[in-house]
Amino acid sequence: MSYHQFLLFAGAAIILAYWLPRFVSGREPAASALLILIGGACALAIPDAPLLFKPIADPEWWEILSEMAVIVALFATGMRLDVVRPFARWSSTCRLLVVAMPLTIGALALVGLAAGFPLASALLLGAVLAPTDPVLAGDVQVGPPTEGGEHPVRFALTTEAGLNDGLAFPFVYLALAAIAGLTSTEAVNWLAYDLVYRILAGTLAGAMVGWLLGQMVFRWPARNVLADTASGVLALAGVFVCYGLAEWIHGYGFIACFVGGMVFRRIEGSHHFHGNLHLFNLAIEHALTAVLLLMVGAALGTYLADIRLEHVAIAAALVFVIRPLIGWFSLLGTDLPPRDRLVTAAFGVRGIGSLYYLAFAAGIAPIAMLADLWLVVLVTIALSATVHGLTAGATLDHIRAAEPEPEPEPAR
Repeated sequence: MSYHQFLLFAGAAIILAYWLPRFVSGREPAASALLILIGGACALAIPDAPLLFKPIADPEWWEILSEMAVIVALFATGMRLDVVRPFARWSSTCRLLVVAMPLTIGALALVGLAAGFPLASALLLGAVLAPTDPVLAGDVQVGPPTEGGEHPVRFALTTEAGLNDGLAFPFVYLALAAIAGLTSTEAVNWLAYDLVYRILAGTLAGAMVGWLLGQMVFRWPARNVLADTASGVLALAGVFVCYGLAEWIHGYGFIACFVGGMVFRRIEGSHHFHGNLHLFNLAIEHALTAVLLLMVGAALGTYLADIRLEHVAIAAALVFVIRPLIGWFSLLGTDLPPRDRLVTAAFGVRGIGSLYYLAFAAGIAPIAMLADLWLVVLVTIALSATVHGLTAGATLDHIRAAEPEPEPEPAR
């Protein structure tokens, strides 16, 4: 496939994936699944698939594109939150991050061991697939800035996806350390550096950049503020600065982008310019996501003969058993009613972040059973995009319609 043929294929596929569902629905619940399906059909129709469709052999572009999609989505996710106080609003999020995510990593590692993965690869499997995704989870997250009415389920799923991509990174590094042979000294270094310092550094970098950017956009100089220009590219600039600074000081850039977007939103939180920035970021996010989903489908089509029952079984276990059960357990004792706990537990979307983690790890160390890890991740993304994409939006609309409509609140 030539470069120009790929452009033709990608453009036509994206248009079809967003256009065809309009014949049956007012939304695009099947867009993600259609993109994957079209990508797979294209790969099956090509006698010699290009290297771009083969992440096992060459994951470089997969790492670059997925990294860009995730950091843009994370900043936009932080900006969408209208109300972040009081701290009690975060109780469900904390349970999902502190209880559900480590338990999910452990459960997936055990499943991986049962499937024949070495310990380090099984741990990497858990770290790669445990975090929910800020990119593909648009239907389950809160709406655009200043829209108001943030349902507790949407708030929990949004904030979980915003933070757990960064919080999974220490476990990726732990798996990489285990590949090299984890000693007691390295374990202490992992605890102090990868788990504590890098989380704190990412948080502080994001908060500082978000605050400074907010002052420059909305307050300095007072008589000629940048917000008057309506230039959405400032949102992308904020993403780059947050991510670049955090990674420069060896913090987690994913955490910095989410925190930066959230802190930036607190400055003049009701200003209409936040909506302009959100739309700009959303356009970039959708474009990158569409290309990546086509690549996922193309990779599945290319590797179709290599996909085995155990790859599908691991993906199905995560989507239908591990996440729902662990999510439900972790939310016991919160203020969420049983129905909302079930929905929150069931709709932990897997997606683009998993592609980045695995591509990143593959470039750092030699990983046993790397091909199997890629196949499990690709199948999981396809399954999650299909199941969650077709059900999440309607489910959450239903539970919101069953409750009194809250009044929009100013950002705080």
